[in-house]
Amino acid sequence: MRSMGDYCMYYVYVLRSIKFLNQVYTGSTADLRKRLRSHNEGSNKHTSKFRPWKVVWYGAFSTREKAERFEKYLKTASGIAFKRKRLI
Repeated sequence: MRSMGDYCMYYVYVLRSIKFLNQVYTGSTADLRKRLRSHNEGSNKHTSKFRPWKVVWYGAFSTREKAERFEKYLKTASGIAFKRKRLI
């Protein structure tokens, strides 16, 4: 059995550009604060031109696989519609 100290969560997140309000980005990570900082420092070529970013939604998952599956879904046509209607 795992102790709470050994437990790692994985996050799916949706960012919105503060300057370009129609720009959103969906990703996943084990360290949400570090990943947001990375986006805002310009480390990601897909998000660097729309900095700064803020988190508008995130969900926690018990495994990386579950998080990556949900992230992949949110990037499909039906997932984009769900995200727009229910998450942001």
